[in-house]
Amino acid sequence: MSRFKKFTILHSNDMHGDFLAELCSGQKKMIGGLALLSGYINKVRAEEENVLYVIAGDMVQGSLIDAEYKGVSTMEIMNYLAPDVVALGNHEFDYGLPHLLFLEKVATFPIVNANLYIQKYNKRLMHPYVIIKKAGFDILFTGIITEKVIDALKKDPLVGSFITLEEASHEVGVITNAYKNDDIDLTILLTHIGYESDLELAAMLDPQWGVDMIIGGHSHTILDRPTKVNNILIAQAGVGTDQIGRFDITVDDDTNSIVDYTWKLVPIVEGIAEPDRHLEEFINTFKSEVDSKYNAILCKLSCTLTHPQREIETSLGNLFADALGEMGECDVMLLGSGSIRGEQLGPVVTLKDYRSIFPYDDHMTRYFINGSQLKQIFAHIMRPENRNGEGECYQVNSNVHAVYSDSSRTLISLEVNCRPVEDDQTYSLGLVGYHIANCDRYLNITLDELTASGKSRVITTSVTEVVEEYLRNHQNARGKVEGRLAYI
Repeated sequence: MSRFKKFTILHSNDMHGDFLAELCSGQKKMIGGLALLSGYINKVRAEEENVLYVIAGDMVQGSLIDAEYKGVSTMEIMNYLAPDVVALGNHEFDYGLPHLLFLEKVATFPIVNANLYIQKYNKRLMHPYVIIKKAGFDILFTGIITEKVIDALKKDPLVGSFITLEEASHEVGVITNAYKNDDIDLTILLTHIGYESDLELAAMLDPQWGVDMIIGGHSHTILDRPTKVNNILIAQAGVGTDQIGRFDITVDDDTNSIVDYTWKLVPIVEGIAEPDRHLEEFINTFKSEVDSKYNAILCKLSCTLTHPQREIETSLGNLFADALGEMGECDVMLLGSGSIRGEQLGPVVTLKDYRSIFPYDDHMTRYFINGSQLKQIFAHIMRPENRNGEGECYQVNSNVHAVYSDSSRTLISLEVNCRPVEDDQTYSLGLVGYHIANCDRYLNITLDELTASGKSRVITTSVTEVVEEYLRNHQNARGKVEGRLAYI
């Protein structure tokens, strides 16, 4: 066998049920969609000798097709793509742990994770690694997950994790050390912890463990080139199916290292390959069912409302926060920006449009806290490090006006109902269940503090239904950016 061997590694992350191709902005070419992506993968597999396709988490959630079938449709569609190995992302847990274990059985590809455990038995939840033999070389893959999974599983006491970066790096060492005596030619981590955390993790890894590459996800990062830290290549491929990462590498069998590589982010655009018509037909079986159920017009907005990024106030986020705040009769409504899964809505809104862009259903509770605690919350959620693409940001209702100074790192002012918030005054606060379960870390307030008044009340068991009903009854509704959250 030759000492040097060439491999092509294709990688995706955060696909979020992005099944269908769309028109490029201002152009007539189609971009993205799984049929075209599959066509490109098939083309590369036919052209190159040693091809691996991997996914670094978050295959599910974000589309109506996925939500309608609770991820089963996504797993069946992913089986068509036939990835060689997949790592868990936080959204794989959105339908609950028992359902995830069912989805794993639907998948015909291996799903790996090294640092999630069933606490009582100290057993790993998933296969911690997979070794793929390709062209006489042994390639080890393992997976690491973000803290957000633990956030999503707060109500499930069975599952725990060695979840800090230091503990995660130790788990990598456990896996790689177990195969020290085997001839592992290439070691690749599939992570779902965000790009900045990938850089930190790479710096912590012992070079003796032989990790060659980190292929990441979660932060939706677009790169011009891979970053190298501690001699480890780090890459990510944005979000959705509009692009795919491609490594062409040469591995030295004697040193078990990458001696040459090229990488590029390949746009999945019309003409790059022949779309996979069989996959297209299969997706359409789900699409036709969803279309027949959800194509009815829900409402018409006064104009197109947008949500371009989660770290800023948006017109669509304002409308949704206002709807929940009004229904819940809350002085302050905090709606997670990440719960809005699209960049624009309207002016004509079908039920399909709405459910696609606001897919996460949850309960909502109204709490009563004092002004000092409210200031504490806003000082926490508006701090700069929470707006780095990996934090938990919020949209707020129109009652709120907050000003934060990035230079002094302080909350300068907070007004509710056009009046400055007073420390000893009581205010009602609306929160969705996910943020209640993680209030300590996301909001800097404990559940005991939230419930101390004794007057907390579950307002609705379905925020999705509440906003839907609001839109039905508010034709030509308008949302606009008003400076509710201001940064200086």
